[in-house]
Amino acid sequence: MSEQSEQNGGRSGQNGGEQKAAGGAPVTVLQIGEGNFLRGFFDWMIQSCRDQGLFQGSIAVTQPRPSGKPKIDALAAQDGLYTLVTRGLENGQAVERKEMISVFAEAFDPYTNWTRLMELAVSPELRFVVSNTTEAGIAYRPEALTGEPIVSFPGKLAYLLYQRYLKYEGAADKGLILLPCELLDRNGDALRDVVLKYAADWGFPETFRQWVLEHNRFLNSLVDRIVTGYPGDEQAEAWFAEWGYRDPMLTTAEPYHLWAIEAEPELEELLPLRKAGLNVFWTTDLKPFAQRKVRILNGAHTWMAPLGLLHGVEHVRELLEHETLGRAVRETVREDVLPTLPYDGSELADYAAAVFERFGNPFIRHRLADIAMNSLSKFRTRLLPTLAFYAERGEAVPERLALGLAGLLRYYRVRRAEDGSFVGTTLAGGGTYAVRDDQALLELVAGIWAEAAQGAASTAQTEAAVRKLLAQTAIWGADLSGWPSLAERTAKIIAAWDNKALDNQEEA
Repeated sequence: MSEQSEQNGGRSGQNGGEQKAAGGAPVTVLQIGEGNFLRGFFDWMIQSCRDQGLFQGSIAVTQPRPSGKPKIDALAAQDGLYTLVTRGLENGQAVERKEMISVFAEAFDPYTNWTRLMELAVSPELRFVVSNTTEAGIAYRPEALTGEPIVSFPGKLAYLLYQRYLKYEGAADKGLILLPCELLDRNGDALRDVVLKYAADWGFPETFRQWVLEHNRFLNSLVDRIVTGYPGDEQAEAWFAEWGYRDPMLTTAEPYHLWAIEAEPELEELLPLRKAGLNVFWTTDLKPFAQRKVRILNGAHTWMAPLGLLHGVEHVRELLEHETLGRAVRETVREDVLPTLPYDGSELADYAAAVFERFGNPFIRHRLADIAMNSLSKFRTRLLPTLAFYAERGEAVPERLALGLAGLLRYYRVRRAEDGSFVGTTLAGGGTYAVRDDQALLELVAGIWAEAAQGAASTAQTEAAVRKLLAQTAIWGADLSGWPSLAERTAKIIAAWDNKALDNQEEA
């Protein structure tokens, strides 16, 4: 934070006033995770609650692994204050909002200040533990108790809870509410199970295990917001010149946000997120939220990535503006995907509209090549259930879904390059791309396509390869080759692409 704005730990706000960190409020939240996501998601939500007088606590933030110390130190150096810029599309209009986030009472390194972490562990004011340690963070790795700081996040949490159990002699009202934000299915259950595994390893008593299970809440949740982090240097420097201060902890996020938490609505009294006007849901069942995200948002991504790359398109927004593919992906979701989901049609349509508005965010350049990574497994979980909805009823898969499958299979028509990677060629034949996926699956698919290439180039030969590919249970988890007309129609699309490319080459 520059001298232009730092006065006794304060930062000049949007209205020229001075904004202080949350040091005066009791620490009610321990946050494990110093990264962009929580700072642009949970911390922003708590700021919204505090701004409206709905939440009186503050947050102590630590990093989950030693490598996070530089960012923690940077936060501590500016008293936990940082700037969040929310920018994107809302109702078709570009928006840009700057906010000062001042929810951190302290930021410290638990590996060099273990004592402080243990003080927080037994603090009577502590109510919540929020985390985002990446999916790999909630994992069991054997670790011994040596008196030194515990390395793993769930190991630290197990020890923290044990100290709290001892301090309050297993009091029922001293348990904590744990809100993991890691992108794992049933993340709360996963965290609880690993914590209990460490407790067993370290010989903690059975009464502690029962206290964890009965008086602590490990809540499953689903989070959704794109937090884009620090902007490019040019944009950052322009903002710093406009604001009159520099902020190395500046982060940016899209307007859209959603948090679905599997818990009773009464918890809103402790964490009044909906009252603050936030898109948060307390629910008894996360499945509808997870399923619509996977089938609509993720499904659209997986449909568009191979097709876009084959057509020489590089980014999501560029594909939406493509003359044919942009319309096709919208129609695929609206007319082919939404009818397969057992939820309110108007709510699904609203969600789909929000998804495409997010895809069109002019401030995010989302590369299709990144989305296309591991597309075989992504197609299996994101799009195949939609295709199966029709096939299992004896119906032909809709044409646009067959187009998406054709795009996937043609994208995976690859050969091994000299460096060992697998590469394919665009439909125009003038470009190449690298395909990143499971090595064994890539070899399987490449072998089938290579075998087909040895025969005469024809629709029949393509269909034979496609049918063989669809029969691979290692890819799909089932044999799809017998689904009504799917192999023939998919092969026909690919053959048409090939014939058009051949015609273009002859004309050239």
